[in-house]
Amino acid sequence: MDKKNRYDTVIFDLDGTLLNTLEDLKDSVNYALQTAGMPLRTMEEIRCFVGNGVMRLMELAVPEGRNNPEFEKVFEAFKANYSIHCNDKTGLYPHVEELMKELKNRGYKMAIVSNKYYDAVQELKEQYFVEYITVAIGEKEDILRKPAPDMALEALKILGSTKDSAVYVGDSEVDIATARNAGMDCISVTWGFRKKEEQKKAGGKVFVDDPLEILDLL
Repeated sequence: MDKKNRYDTVIFDLDGTLLNTLEDLKDSVNYALQTAGMPLRTMEEIRCFVGNGVMRLMELAVPEGRNNPEFEKVFEAFKANYSIHCNDKTGLYPHVEELMKELKNRGYKMAIVSNKYYDAVQELKEQYFVEYITVAIGEKEDILRKPAPDMALEALKILGSTKDSAVYVGDSEVDIATARNAGMDCISVTWGFRKKEEQKKAGGKVFVDDPLEILDLL
């Protein structure tokens, strides 16, 4: 990443990178668990569970996961609740909007790729990023979720960009693996759902402590 202006495209993860969604996720998980009389989960547990999509989140949150006979009922309760409450406590991390404005001003192409289910990704994109981002890909049946490279490569295709001219920005081991699998460089952020040490263990090499630091790496 020592070459200035090498990149013309930035692919962002959503949860833990652009938006702090953890409280809303925790509230909807615990709502769903409570409907079945199951033990509630702490914020730290939810932090460790997120990153691989809502199905995996609920597999880890529900005792015995998908082997639990009530799993599907609890999962549906979570999805129904989260679709209504996905933006109650969610908000942008500090300086994210300033980063978006500056990237747009400089002519960068941008996209979001997320393991959050597709409709929620579109809703949050419209709420927070409609001025800056047109391409937002979430979990749906016809595309493999991260860390498979498919979402990132689909975003590049839509934007008319190449993996060599794009950089991936995320906050987790899933994001590091996604970038690697897509053949893209990766910037890991330290303000999200995974600690810097966790990301280092997953192979993270380039870190930023503030969104605006990303500008210096492009």
